[in-house]
Amino acid sequence: MMRIYYKYFFALQFSLVFLFGQVSAQSGLQRLDDQVLIDLAESRTPAKTGFFMFLSKHNDVVNVGVPLGLLAGGIIADDKKMRQNALYVASSSAVNALVTMLIKKVVKRPRPFLANVKIQAVYQPTHYSFPSGHTSTSFTTATALSQAYPKWYVVVPSYLWAGSVSFSRLYLGVHYPTDVAAGALLGTGTAFSLRSMRPD
Repeated sequence: MMRIYYKYFFALQFSLVFLFGQVSAQSGLQRLDDQVLIDLAESRTPAKTGFFMFLSKHNDVVNVGVPLGLLAGGIIADDKKMRQNALYVASSSAVNALVTMLIKKVVKRPRPFLANVKIQAVYQPTHYSFPSGHTSTSFTTATALSQAYPKWYVVVPSYLWAGSVSFSRLYLGVHYPTDVAAGALLGTGTAFSLRSMRPD
């Protein structure tokens, strides 16, 4: 029964994100996407740019470090629950990464700086724009960790990190707001869909 539930959940999740991508290509929402990035570019300073580049560059370090840290702690303390939580966080991240890449290849949305010459990116990453991979991975980690340890001192920093990484993608001009919104939805949904992997 749970396998059927997950199958339909992923189908619904994929459909919603794909639809979001198609809608974002329409003129009204696209103009809003463009204007947000143009406005953010006008407010850049060297200090803020350095800070948000740091967040973006270290996103993968955090996403890999969290499950590895839980695994190491579980082994050292001989804590089976912690080891299971490490598996839950790692599995959520792995599934999310695969789904994110699949959607990117299906939607094929160009990066903002390629679609609009008025949008100036701080740097120019490759791959497609929709959804934001940094956002989906950071929200997967934040959600899975918060589900594993639902304490305010875990939840607040986790989502603060995910939100900051997500905003960095806008500030740097490498993703549209709709890319980021879809990434947050995808990452959160992936972690929620695998909650049965948590220990009792």
